[in-house]
Amino acid sequence: MVPDCSDRALWGDDARLSSVTDAVRARLADDAGVNRDWLLPATLSEATRAQREIAEACETRDRIGDVRLIAGADTSMKWRDSTGPIHAAIAPLRWPEREVLPPGLATRIPPFAYVPGYLGFREAPALVAAWKTLAETPGLLLVDGHGRAHPRRCGIATHLGVLLDVPAIGVAKSILCGRIEGVLGEAPGSQAPLVDRGEVVAMALRTRARALPIYVGTGHRVSLETAVAWVLALTDGRRLPLTTRLAHDAANAARVAWQSSPRKRGEE
Repeated sequence: MVPDCSDRALWGDDARLSSVTDAVRARLADDAGVNRDWLLPATLSEATRAQREIAEACETRDRIGDVRLIAGADTSMKWRDSTGPIHAAIAPLRWPEREVLPPGLATRIPPFAYVPGYLGFREAPALVAAWKTLAETPGLLLVDGHGRAHPRRCGIATHLGVLLDVPAIGVAKSILCGRIEGVLGEAPGSQAPLVDRGEVVAMALRTRARALPIYVGTGHRVSLETAVAWVLALTDGRRLPLTTRLAHDAANAARVAWQSSPRKRGEE
């Protein structure tokens, strides 16, 4: 049995982890057009319940339209700064032309304390805000992080995919829970299941020879097989898909620009 990621010795179930009032929580969720309880829970017990509800709402079969616009999602923040702003980027890509479009960006002070296993509640508000700035709505979202390869089956890709009700894929660089079963070959395209408590929660995928694998999983409305196929179509011989690289660069650029600007911290 994989242990729960949260540390109950440090955080009680009813500890208030959100830094915003109930009225502000309601306004922010209404502005974003998403479920308030799933975006900004006030306590750890509420967050745990929200993760379980989101995991239950997650669809693991394909429900994808004609994909003409794909996007990557990533965040950036100052190293070891758990209270400073999170800089989120949604980087769209015209498909199949691979035309890179301007990213959607948002900078937000995280409203939720850092607790292992609950990172989605820190990143989701900024990512949803960045999503809302896009001129066109992507038909597929690749998120830097896990989907269902999470102790409560609610990694950031599932969290964001269900919140936005968009087909989403998780692309992670390390294992959060579970273990690889079988042999993962060295050739590009080799894959082996990542299994947690008897359930295949992601696929370990070798995208480049002599490179570490990545872990691809269902976020929402995308089957595992389809998720792997999309990631392979977007890697172009690199370890990470193009959408992830674009979002990573955009989020880092937003952080650097914010740090070099004269505005006071906390204005965002």
